[in-house]
Amino acid sequence: MHDLTKGKPIKVILLFTIPLVVGSIFQLFYNFADSMIVGHTLGEQSFAAVGATGSIVFFILGFAQGLTGGFSVILAQRYGAKDNTDIKRSFITGLTLSLAIGLVLSLIALTFLGNLLELMQTPPELIDQSKQFLTAIFGGSLATILYNYLSNSIRALGDSRTPLYALIVAVILNVILDFVFILNFKLGVFGAGVATIIAQVLSVLFLIWHIKKKVPLLQLSKNDWHLVTKEECQKHLQLGLPMGFQASIIAIGTMTLQYALNQLGTEAIAAQAIASRTDQLAMLPMINLGQAISTFTAQNYGAKAYRRIFDGVKKTVALSVIWSLLFVVILLLGNRFFSSLFLPNGSESIYQMAFSYYVINGVCYWILAILFVLRGFIQGLGKSFAPTLAGIMELIMRVVVALIGLHYFGFTGVAAANPAAWIGSVAILIPTTYIVTKQLKGFIANEKKS
Repeated sequence: MHDLTKGKPIKVILLFTIPLVVGSIFQLFYNFADSMIVGHTLGEQSFAAVGATGSIVFFILGFAQGLTGGFSVILAQRYGAKDNTDIKRSFITGLTLSLAIGLVLSLIALTFLGNLLELMQTPPELIDQSKQFLTAIFGGSLATILYNYLSNSIRALGDSRTPLYALIVAVILNVILDFVFILNFKLGVFGAGVATIIAQVLSVLFLIWHIKKKVPLLQLSKNDWHLVTKEECQKHLQLGLPMGFQASIIAIGTMTLQYALNQLGTEAIAAQAIASRTDQLAMLPMINLGQAISTFTAQNYGAKAYRRIFDGVKKTVALSVIWSLLFVVILLLGNRFFSSLFLPNGSESIYQMAFSYYVINGVCYWILAILFVLRGFIQGLGKSFAPTLAGIMELIMRVVVALIGLHYFGFTGVAAANPAAWIGSVAILIPTTYIVTKQLKGFIANEKKS
């Protein structure tokens, strides 16, 4: 555990972020492993089939991730306030809600995954393999949801290293099992999904073991279940549900983007699958800085250390923007290298479409860098309305630009939907940041008077 209310703000933010970045690299590799191994061993069509499932997975599991992220904000605020009883109360309430909602989501996903694929106009030649992969992923999604909740809870207490260790173990196992299930057992894309879930289960077991051994604040007994009350559930759902819906709203936009790409055929789907995974690499430090500033803000808000929050947010925005500018230069200079990582024998037209995506999205990464930090800051204060509104704006911009772009410009027009969505979101977050900053300054002024 690490107290983020002490020490130089930018230093503690960086120390907290570094394990997150390393963990995200492994998480990225964790996601890349399926795609790379499928692309190298099963070919272009199987690769496209897995790629076509990304937005659906994000739609279902993204909700759960946002939900557990909201629960952890409350936990971090209570940790900052040093209220040990309420820390345990928050943890067990969030755990109960995560398991219940996760089970419902899994059942819904498995029931309607075929309908979702058809609704998105997935090419007929990809549907069977896409359905196989999704069946494995959603069949074990409760493990994924539990991993996210436990990781978020441990990070809320300032420990960003332990989830990293769990992830490293899972990644190594995932890669090994991918080869075993795909090459030895000939299970195809279903085997890739099963490998991912088994690895996720192990990471959950590791986190449970760690809590039992080293985190007394989160250790539970039979007598603790009385802490789960109607009032506590309502309080957690008031923040968790909007953050979950926010993720799903963004996912709907991503699904619309996938729908538009599906109209362009398998090559366009493969190009976007390549480019979107490179996008993930670009976003990695930005996302992590956003997560770090959310936990930093929550702990310091609980401790009423408002000036520290201002200092941390300003410097984190600067760091995130600098990264975004550096990465786009690397990406454009090494575009063929990035593309060939996933599909070494792809056609020239696939590589050209991927490059156009890199250019259109890459020059706008700095906007995305600001988006993640401001959203994390606002969420860390326990405010969910503005980030949800920003998510709705993302949805509107992404859908409108994707559909209009598809009609007039083809793949290039669809690729422009992401930058448009980022601009729409930031247009909400910037004025909201100004408003909440004034509120915090008011708290500081009142403390001086008293």
